[in-house]
Amino acid sequence: MVYIPTDIALAQSRRRHKINNLIHSGALLGGLGLLLSLTGWTLAGLEGMLLAVMAGALSVLFAPRVSPRMVLGFYGARRLSYTDAPGLFEVVRAVSARAGLASPPTLHCVASPTLNAFAVGGRDQAAVALTDGLLRALTLRELAGVMAHEISHIRNNDLFVMGLADTMASLTRLLSVLGAVLLMVNLPLLLLQREPLPWLAVLLMTVAPALGALLQLALSRTREYDADLDAAYLTGDPEGLASALDRVERVQGRLWEGLVLPRRSTSAGPSLLRSHPHTEDRIRRLLDLRTPPPVLHDLDHLPVHVAFPAADRRPRFRLSGYWY
Repeated sequence: MVYIPTDIALAQSRRRHKINNLIHSGALLGGLGLLLSLTGWTLAGLEGMLLAVMAGALSVLFAPRVSPRMVLGFYGARRLSYTDAPGLFEVVRAVSARAGLASPPTLHCVASPTLNAFAVGGRDQAAVALTDGLLRALTLRELAGVMAHEISHIRNNDLFVMGLADTMASLTRLLSVLGAVLLMVNLPLLLLQREPLPWLAVLLMTVAPALGALLQLALSRTREYDADLDAAYLTGDPEGLASALDRVERVQGRLWEGLVLPRRSTSAGPSLLRSHPHTEDRIRRLLDLRTPPPVLHDLDHLPVHVAFPAADRRPRFRLSGYWY
């Protein structure tokens, strides 16, 4: 029996997970590119295929980058200071350093009772927004897992990857609509000349948008799995993130679905139509991981609360829900 040191076994396990996720992501991005190429080829042959690929590349290279400030302003986010949540800032600083980021992302709070967090920007200019409901509901240990998950998205350039996938899916939908319009315009001529309808092209134009959307959703789920894996290794505490996911699942279910659909799980729905994997599956994968010892200590049962001044944050109704 050959003895393998623990750190070597952990490194091999992580490398295996990362390689599988990279292959999966590459295959899905390749599928989106192939679908875009086939749609262009159906419209105008080889030239159409080349033009479709060039259009996708140019749109990614020269598309205007939305600044994090603009996105955060859309949500009405307020930037947090160190005095608002010193424990949370220390966690973000430690996790960012372990992730190799040049500087920690700025922290912002969205006044909303929902439990959510999201990252915006890139590695050079990043921000993470957390809802007030999330800050009130999770312990600092659970928030550490959530922040490590978002920082993993930033480090892995997932925002760029998903933007690339969205560009290819959008171009595929545009070409499909253009193909349908051209078919309708030329349909009388084809019938008068008794030309056979290009059924293969019609079928491709019909299913291409749906296939693109499914590939995009599958890529999103893969990137979520990868961020979970990296978050567990950044903190050395997969149970913290698993606990956060479980708490969010239970609280969100009570808050939104309990009134209309009692005892219905928030993870219900076909897996193919979800942008995030089932929570139960994410928790199972996290608990099956072998990670290094925790790098953040004494985080249990330390709640984080961010107070808002009553003068400028009165309860108001917004189209997106009640903000307080």
